[in-house]
Amino acid sequence: MRIIPRTLWSAFGLLSVVFMMSPLVLVVFFSFGNNPQATLPVGGLTVHWYRVLLDNPDFWHALNNSLIVTLSVGALSTVTGTAAAMALARWPMGTANAAMTVLTMPVMLPPLVLALALATAFSAAGLHLSVLTVIPSHLVFTQPFVILIVYAQMVNFDHAVIESARDLGASRPRAFVTVVLPIIRPTIIGAALIAMAISLDDFVITFFTIGGGMTLPTLIWGMLRTAIDPSINALGTLIIVATIGSSAIALHLTRYRG
Repeated sequence: MRIIPRTLWSAFGLLSVVFMMSPLVLVVFFSFGNNPQATLPVGGLTVHWYRVLLDNPDFWHALNNSLIVTLSVGALSTVTGTAAAMALARWPMGTANAAMTVLTMPVMLPPLVLALALATAFSAAGLHLSVLTVIPSHLVFTQPFVILIVYAQMVNFDHAVIESARDLGASRPRAFVTVVLPIIRPTIIGAALIAMAISLDDFVITFFTIGGGMTLPTLIWGMLRTAIDPSINALGTLIIVATIGSSAIALHLTRYRG
């Protein structure tokens, strides 16, 4: 009698995985299909649509903007998020939890509401929407992830090693570089990669705050409005590979090691 429920749960779990993964598999599969309509049957395998994508000047323009935004967001969110997490780790637990609740509110808001609020703020400040306005917009919802990840590391950090370095004559910056940073470096790198993966994938907030430019997600949106061909799937595949790859590395670096 106990085998039947276990079998049903296993079947349900398998169906759930197939349901969630099949759209991603189809995106990758159609990107290598010879059928120009991105439908079954694919009519053989080819890399033609990747060549079509690489010949598209809009792709390179969007890639350049995505790299600017993603790398900037990764660097800025890591620096500010790490500094905030280190400060919060020294606060009383109740105060730190209250502060993190406030800091993570943008993550809990619907992206559409957050995008509208940011676009309204930029308009009220008289700022011209561009790639430069996308960067602080992404910082609003990526920085909380960095803070939470680094805080989880720093809250259990043995601050006695810092005091020992200080007693030996090291300044606060030198103590951080020579003692703290080597210990938490994997966590910081992992947090940065997660922030970059989230930034790279964002569409809604980017669409509201970029003005006339475009990134890779907004390029996909523009291509979908004209026609669906496998070059869109090729672009989607590249984003999937970049996102999953960076997230996998980040999860490996930030996992708890005792």
